[in-house]
Amino acid sequence: MKEAARSGTDDTLAASIIRDGCLKERVERRKPKGGMTMAAVPVTAHETMGEGEFNRYYTPGLCRRAIEEGLGELEVYRAKAVREPRPMSEAKIGMRVDPRVILENLRQTQGVEPALGLPPGPNSGLTLRIPR
Repeated sequence: MKEAARSGTDDTLAASIIRDGCLKERVERRKPKGGMTMAAVPVTAHETMGEGEFNRYYTPGLCRRAIEEGLGELEVYRAKAVREPRPMSEAKIGMRVDPRVILENLRQTQGVEPALGLPPGPNSGLTLRIPR
């Protein structure tokens, strides 16, 4: 993660997840009618994880930068094209947010989906940027 943040991208993080064997091939899943089964981990899991974790690491850094530079807002934008954008994601594009509020929310929700939904969950293609 640190190397990707210093000099890489979500793609380089995804590649290192695969290269370093960070994912299982199969995981236990609960069956709808009770019991457990083994399910294959999706072949794109490393990409999903790389994008999500990179964005979750990037977003607080961007918020801190905006605060230090006296910027009062950040903008939600689509950083990655998605085949079928979710209506909730589409509605967030162009939204302006207070970096202090986002940073505080991220600090309170470590390891879980942020209450404000920023950064959004896996595969949304959305992140934040300094407004143009």
